Amino acid sequence: MVERLKPGAIVYDPQMCRVGEYRDRTGPYAMLRPIGGGREWQADPAQIRAATQDERLRAGVRALNDRFRASLDVTRPPVPVPGCAACAELDARRDEARAAFDGSAVTDANVLLRQHQRLEHGGTPAGRRVFRYVPYSIVQDASAQPEYEARCVSGDEADCGATSGSRQSPAEVEEWQRRHTQETGHLRYRRSFADYAVLERQS
Repeated sequence: MVERLKPGAIVYDPQMCRVGEYRDRTGPYAMLRPIGGGREWQADPAQIRAATQDERLRAGVRALNDRFRASLDVTRPPVPVPGCAACAELDARRDEARAAFDGSAVTDANVLLRQHQRLEHGGTPAGRRVFRYVPYSIVQDASAQPEYEARCVSGDEADCGATSGSRQSPAEVEEWQRRHTQETGHLRYRRSFADYAVLERQS
């Protein structure tokens, strides 16, 4: 399956039970990186598959939680946000300082990176917040009647404006349209439908 994948594709590794970003092929292995960044791991190309939408959402929420927990712990180096140029620049500055064994410059880069993330990626943390993905289905509320309505938009210079009012079935609206056409000769209507929806949590 790896032959058909492009770098950046989100896949699921059943052997590790993890969702990752496909990076490249290294010898007989596919290299995957955790969502949100981190250490890459090797996967069997014959086993990995495209991640489902539910798996992608859960992995994204997990990465968001991990990044938020890391932001609360000032003893841990801040992790750059993927795709952010400013984060990447500060991370590169920190890597250069580490390579030069300049601990003071490493600390400065960490402070600047934390400040940037507080300002640009979610504000100042206010207590412990853990995001959880909860799937819902949107269904029509069976306890409420849907509403149907028609408005006459016939007229040479301005719309007629006559309306059927809210009705409980399309047949009632159509009957009103027929009567209005018989009385006025108008033929064009704007019809609308409204209902009530509720979100049901999936088990």
